[in-house]
Amino acid sequence: MKPLQLCSLGVQHVLAMYAGAIIVPLIVGGALHLTSEQLTYLVAIDLFTCGVATLLQVWKNKFFGIGLPVMLGCTFTAVGPMIAIGQQYGLSAVYGAIISAGLFVVIIAKYFSKLRVLFPPIVTGSVVTVIGLTLVPAAMNNMAGGQGAKDFGDISNIALSFGVLALIVILYRFFTGFIRSISILLGMVIGTIAAALMGKVDVGAVAEASWVHLPHVFYFGIPTFNATAILTMILVALVNLVESTGVYFALGDICSRKLTDNDLASGYRAEGLAMVIGGLLNAFPYTTYSQNVGLVQLSGVKTRRVIYAAGIMLIVLGLVPKIAALATIIPAPVLGGAMLAMFGMVIAYGIKMLSQVEFASQENLFIIACSVGMGLGVTAVPNLFAELPASIRILTDSGIVAGSLTAIVLNILFHVLPNKKRVKSASSVYQQQVS
Repeated sequence: MKPLQLCSLGVQHVLAMYAGAIIVPLIVGGALHLTSEQLTYLVAIDLFTCGVATLLQVWKNKFFGIGLPVMLGCTFTAVGPMIAIGQQYGLSAVYGAIISAGLFVVIIAKYFSKLRVLFPPIVTGSVVTVIGLTLVPAAMNNMAGGQGAKDFGDISNIALSFGVLALIVILYRFFTGFIRSISILLGMVIGTIAAALMGKVDVGAVAEASWVHLPHVFYFGIPTFNATAILTMILVALVNLVESTGVYFALGDICSRKLTDNDLASGYRAEGLAMVIGGLLNAFPYTTYSQNVGLVQLSGVKTRRVIYAAGIMLIVLGLVPKIAALATIIPAPVLGGAMLAMFGMVIAYGIKMLSQVEFASQENLFIIACSVGMGLGVTAVPNLFAELPASIRILTDSGIVAGSLTAIVLNILFHVLPNKKRVKSASSVYQQQVS
């Protein structure tokens, strides 16, 4: 693969996850009333650590790294808990909890990987489908101009977003090879140019951004370790491992690679190490980004070299905020049109994974119905569990988390417990479901 092609594909992956990577620090920083300077650091260090975390995961070795074309970014699951911990115990407790949770993940990775009986195709397929379904509303909001925008739903936003989507479809339908593989990137570039002609691009952020911003260990002060905060963040980490497991199996299927327990353990350790680094640099917990799975499937490019390139680009973006700010000028409608294609592909791949399931079984249909219904329902009615304690809402406020846990619990109820009564091993149960 030529350097220009490698860079273009890497940029495409960076842009696919960029919005998600910067929105988390903006939400958390705003809720905790950080100063403009502190918020600038938080966004920059998050991009830097996203790159480091991605390289840890894609670099497969004996101890860490699953070696699949996967991008890592700050997890949305941690947004609520980080704000709650920060408001009650201070920022130092947030980062003490993140470091502790990361070490916990590194320690339990070997044992958590043995629980793959809990993640047969009926579970992983449902989880990936739920992930895609819960991401689509974000794409639709962006297509309309971005939630809270003054011109939300304006016809110009709708035309721009659907124009980008139509361009991606045309490029994917009538071109092959390299052009098809960067159709998402071309759609966003051309869409941004069109948006500039419509007066929808503001380059002020680029002019105001500094040229260099170096990482700073314990930028917000020495971490403190509060038991409640640590337990909360450990729960967040475990939920992320469940989500990541579905992404690992999806990518393993795309890349025609059968994952072993050691592969899963290495992937979990990489995420744990990424959390520790995030805590030390005062960034975030990190997990796999499912939108990039859709991009891998859509582009057909499965080589890890592209992800290495994307990881290095994220590190550079984190060190040079002025360059990073270039991506912020992409208007929400342009991003939304591209996101719809990618998130829709995630749904499609989840359905493909479910094709391995025996649909003649009413139990399997029930698991899919409840898990997908729960995930979509919580996404559509986010205040459903608003009166529950904050510690429990970690499990209920996210459609991805609620749907994933529903699939896991029902799989245990219908497929694992009965087999234990008949003295069948967990591994044989998993093999029967796969076959």
